[in-house]
Amino acid sequence: MILISLFFFGFLFSFVGSITPSMLNMSALKISLEKGKAATNKYALGVSLIIVPQVIIAVILTKYVSENPTILETLEKAGIVIFMALSYYFYRESKKGKIVVEGVKAKDVNPLLTGITLSVLNMFSIPFFSGTIITLDVFNLFSFEYIPVLFFTLGAVIGTYYILFLYGKFARIIQQKTGKLTKDINIILAILTGLVAVFSLIKQLF
Repeated sequence: MILISLFFFGFLFSFVGSITPSMLNMSALKISLEKGKAATNKYALGVSLIIVPQVIIAVILTKYVSENPTILETLEKAGIVIFMALSYYFYRESKKGKIVVEGVKAKDVNPLLTGITLSVLNMFSIPFFSGTIITLDVFNLFSFEYIPVLFFTLGAVIGTYYILFLYGKFARIIQQKTGKLTKDINIILAILTGLVAVFSLIKQLF
């Protein structure tokens, strides 16, 4: 029963945690509009593959965070620099022109590699999963044994893949519903990554 529960929690937290606009799912939306659903599925697979080591690292960190809480602080500080750089990159890209939905000639970029790269750069996945694990452990809903961790990880991988799959599948509907908001996805990505960096910096200072 605990294995099924951990799979469910892994799926639920990763799915819900990725519903709101973020660098990863807005990139999925952009790739779907530019290159199609097949490319988005490859991108989602690339992102999901990196979830495995991120969850494992989160499990290891959670066991020792009480003894050495500076570990997560170091990761957060590194994440601030990375997201500032990403914000500048996406802002610069937004100046090159808006996304053209019809007749777009997509750049020759490997979506699988893009997914892997962005997922690696998303340093906040580790603190997120660590926080999730801590919360579950407080209510005695988590086990640090190998098999339970495997089920939790599998749920997190599938949850992440599925939400990105949905962003790709309904990309045009999402674009129609949000109007001008998604006509320039690069500027949205710049704002999102910039906000993450700012809020993280404020958290570090206070």
